[in-house]
Amino acid sequence: MMEPAGRKDEPFHAAERKPMKCPSQENPYLFTYKNSNYQSRFLQPHGQSEVREGTEIRCPDKDPSDMIPTSVHRLKPADIKVIGALGDSLTAGNGAGSRVGAILDVLTQYRGLSWSCGGDQNISTVTTLANILREFNPSLKGFSVGTGKETTSGAFLNQAVAGAKSEDLAVQARRLVDLMKNDTRIHFQEDWKIITLFIGGNDLCDSCNDPVHHSPQNFTANIRKALDILHAEVPRAFVNLVKALEIINLRELYLENKVSCPRLILRSLCPCVLKFDDNSTELASLVEINRKYQEGTHELIESGRYDTRDDFTVVVQPFFEKVEMPKTSEGLPDSSFFAPDCFHFSSKAHARAASALWKNMLQPVGQKTTRHNFEDKVNVTCPNQVWPYLSTYKNNMEGLGTWLPCRDRKPSASPPASVHALRPADIQVVAALGDTLTAGNGIGSKPDDLTDVTTQYRGLSYSSGGDGSLENVTTLPNILREFNRNLIGYAVGTGDADADNAFFNQAVPGAKAEELVRQVQSLVQRIKDDHRVNFREDWKVITVMIGASDLCDHCTDSNLYSAANFFDHLRNALDILHTEVPRALVNLVDFMDPIVMRQVFLGNPDQCPVRQASLLCNCVLSLRDNSQELGRLEAFTRAYKDSMRELIESGRYDTREDFSVVLQPFFLNIQLPTLEDGRPDISFFAPDCIHPNQKFHSQLSRALWANMLEPLGRKTDTLDLTADIPLACPTQEEPFLRTPKNSNYTYPTKPAAENWGSDFLCTEWTPSPGVPTTVHKLRPADIKVVAALGDSLTTAVGARPGNSSHLLTSWRGLSWSIGGDGALETHTTLPNILKKFNPSILGFSTGVWAETAGLNVAVEGARARDMPDQARDLVERMKQSPEIDLEKDWKLVTLFIGGSDLCHFCENPEDHSAEEYFLHIQQALDILYKELPRAFVNVVEVMDLAGLHQGHGGKCAMPLTAQSNCSCLKHFQNSLAMQELKKVNWNLQSGMSRFSYLHQYTQREDFAVVVQPFLRNTLVPLNERGNMDLTFFSEDCVHLSERGHAEMAIALWNNMLEPVGQKTTSNNFTYSRAKLKCPSPDSPFFYTLRNSRLLPDQSEAFNWLYWALPTVAIGGLVLGILTVTVWKRVRQRENSPTGQSTARF
Repeated sequence: MMEPAGRKDEPFHAAERKPMKCPSQENPYLFTYKNSNYQSRFLQPHGQSEVREGTEIRCPDKDPSDMIPTSVHRLKPADIKVIGALGDSLTAGNGAGSRVGAILDVLTQYRGLSWSCGGDQNISTVTTLANILREFNPSLKGFSVGTGKETTSGAFLNQAVAGAKSEDLAVQARRLVDLMKNDTRIHFQEDWKIITLFIGGNDLCDSCNDPVHHSPQNFTANIRKALDILHAEVPRAFVNLVKALEIINLRELYLENKVSCPRLILRSLCPCVLKFDDNSTELASLVEINRKYQEGTHELIESGRYDTRDDFTVVVQPFFEKVEMPKTSEGLPDSSFFAPDCFHFSSKAHARAASALWKNMLQPVGQKTTRHNFEDKVNVTCPNQVWPYLSTYKNNMEGLGTWLPCRDRKPSASPPASVHALRPADIQVVAALGDTLTAGNGIGSKPDDLTDVTTQYRGLSYSSGGDGSLENVTTLPNILREFNRNLIGYAVGTGDADADNAFFNQAVPGAKAEELVRQVQSLVQRIKDDHRVNFREDWKVITVMIGASDLCDHCTDSNLYSAANFFDHLRNALDILHTEVPRALVNLVDFMDPIVMRQVFLGNPDQCPVRQASLLCNCVLSLRDNSQELGRLEAFTRAYKDSMRELIESGRYDTREDFSVVLQPFFLNIQLPTLEDGRPDISFFAPDCIHPNQKFHSQLSRALWANMLEPLGRKTDTLDLTADIPLACPTQEEPFLRTPKNSNYTYPTKPAAENWGSDFLCTEWTPSPGVPTTVHKLRPADIKVVAALGDSLTTAVGARPGNSSHLLTSWRGLSWSIGGDGALETHTTLPNILKKFNPSILGFSTGVWAETAGLNVAVEGARARDMPDQARDLVERMKQSPEIDLEKDWKLVTLFIGGSDLCHFCENPEDHSAEEYFLHIQQALDILYKELPRAFVNVVEVMDLAGLHQGHGGKCAMPLTAQSNCSCLKHFQNSLAMQELKKVNWNLQSGMSRFSYLHQYTQREDFAVVVQPFLRNTLVPLNERGNMDLTFFSEDCVHLSERGHAEMAIALWNNMLEPVGQKTTSNNFTYSRAKLKCPSPDSPFFYTLRNSRLLPDQSEAFNWLYWALPTVAIGGLVLGILTVTVWKRVRQRENSPTGQSTARF
């Protein structure tokens, strides 16, 4: 009563004893509003509205990206189509539009004025993030309008809740996701979204009442839960995480008596900030918690937890981190920035916050404003024309540009017809092939962010990146763009080779030379499909670098990674370019010497991940100094580089006037920068100390450009990473990119091409006049259903290269006996052959998924003992199929088993007897015989496993993955052990042939079992250099490649058209499109025992065969028993104490 209105003490404390005040001489009265000269806010005129701040945006570029970006790191403001927000009353807009003095109106949520999501009116009158973005995209959706709670329709995607704390964010995130998914106006998968999350004020205001509940750890965990929901469920999203504001400054407003504020209400809203004295421990604790809130959220985001996808990121926007109380011209806290309660923001503060947020979004990470001056007028920054993207952790740019001094940047007077008269400005398309280095792994990674090395910064890649411009990013495309602004094909942003923004950079991380062909095929198709490219007329520069990944694995299989194979793979890839791509100059760049990589990596053990050396590049980083293995690595490196020169200098690719391949040798020798202590300078490398960073790539770009302008014979073959490499200019005398011809080089030619398709030249394709009732009159066109039983060779494991050498894919659609992918012209399989006779055939497999396996019941790792179960499964599938008429449709079933039995024979020979092998197969055949009418069953003999993988001097040295799949191959250098395996192998083959002659399978007219022996004498396929041709095998060197499956299909088909007793027992691994046999006009049927005239016309012969074949099989079983005995002795000898002692020694 003794205090004037507006300056009265706040709530009474029972424990606090205060002296009684006395009336003063100046103010001897009890205070009222009038004698306090205080005008109540309730009594102030309510016609005066809160002043709202608009602005104007005059940005020159308000256009979206040319194509909808696939990377969040390549996102322009106009690409944003949806906006949303999460938070508390500061985002809900409480009091933002309240009239001066209307304190009860603070309960109103003016969401349309909210700084992060409001969409009232437009930018000229209301400044919000949504209204800023609407200037770039007028069709923006999600912003809130008017007033109301989060449940009202006007709130839309502003799901902030008044009074919310961090623990409530997960519920808000869940509701926001559901709203976006269920809104028909939003294309949830395709539309780019911006979501702003701001929380923490209420947590801080209540932190002193329950410090544990409101601890920084819990605060960060609550934010993590909400962000995890967004990360897991929302595609194409840019999330702003605005740091908790520095709330301590609210005390200035509270303590300044000259500013009229409802202190009782203010103190009740935020007691933990306002009720303690200055310099109190409680206040110091609050400041510390506030700081830890900010640091915890920052650490959460910088952990990279939300940068695992290319279409999602969370960026910390720190403009509230060190916010200061805005002041009036008199130096007092400016209450015009606050709602009538002096706690929430007025529309003026919302406008300034929106401007600050927008500015933060465009500032590079590490250079963002942390102390925004709210007294500054609203000023909306325009995106940088050179770098017009929202800033993320991964697109942070450094000043690594270059100046190009060239004055003459004109193209030729008319498009040149010759590659030898090609000027830089004539280039219209740029492309690149290669491995991790060209894909850009780790170029933009922070020095301490090892996990980010998996990010492919293609836009910064030396040979194909197009991020920024030459002013700040030095790459070959950015140099060429100085000559031709309409250059096409360069990559931008981050992502893998399949991403749209990769364009013509088709390099694949970890790619080896054998994968280069696939990259070339993908590149050629992309160029052909791009409507901007005139494939025949436009000049193209394609840069190829390959070989480092091969050397990283060369010690695992020296034959697989031999220089000869490297030569073959590189030649095959360049041959395709040479054959298919007109008007192209191909740069073949030397790969980085692995010894250099080794020096950097091992020279900095405290900064490089040396414990992961075996994972990163085992055959380079794990070798001992001065070891024989290291000498071998150096020899391999020389052989690789020599083979590149041999290939190019043969002149093979200079046979056309519009095509040339030029070896650019600048990477041949590298001068590593060193520190004062002699250690290599890792500032040129990504955090793994292996991949070059942007600093390194800038030098690569400059060196490549210099090489391209240097004539052959005078090209620089040394790269000094610290040198100032100026960008050279074409001269009037030598204005062309240099080739062998315009450098006075001449070479011989030797074109080559390969194709793995199959032609079918048969003229008799018709089925039988009527559906045959006997299997001995069965034509190919009569087959209605195909099926298969077996193991991984029938599921087609590894038929195509996979992403991991430890987990090969089952390409069932390519399986030799049951695959139905594509057509015979592209994929040779038994069903694709049969489709030529009957396009409506059923049962074949497609793709890689179990759901499209059809009647392929084979299982990876299956053995003979599994065949009865597979037979039952097959019968059940046929019975359940509504498309199959079990009684009337003719079925072709192929059973192939034994590889896994042989592979595991060495583990325990007594458990792998030939007798049990035959018994299991017979049980399966009995099931098929009993359950399937109208069936022709192929039983394919097991291949000669030992001969295939040990033959020809062991040219296929098994990698560990293959040995784990086939333990017997661990003993392939043990001649005695392999001899025993060969005997068992032969035993199974010879005994298998009896199934064609078993009496019980000849009793029905509509059923036959025929053994197909084309694998009995398996021959090792050789390439033109006389080495084992590994193109027939998968990556693990055990399973078959697509080419191998094609050969199997051809051999099986041909066996089926050969009479029993006259069938081919070996396979000719030489490619030809015309190897498929045709049904004989005289006998157009699949051959069985009877139509081979072995039954019943030659009954005497049959009787002999009936008894002779089982006798041979029994003899084989006896031999098998002897084999087991010998094998056990071998194992006992290997496991003897002497052997163990030797192993330890």
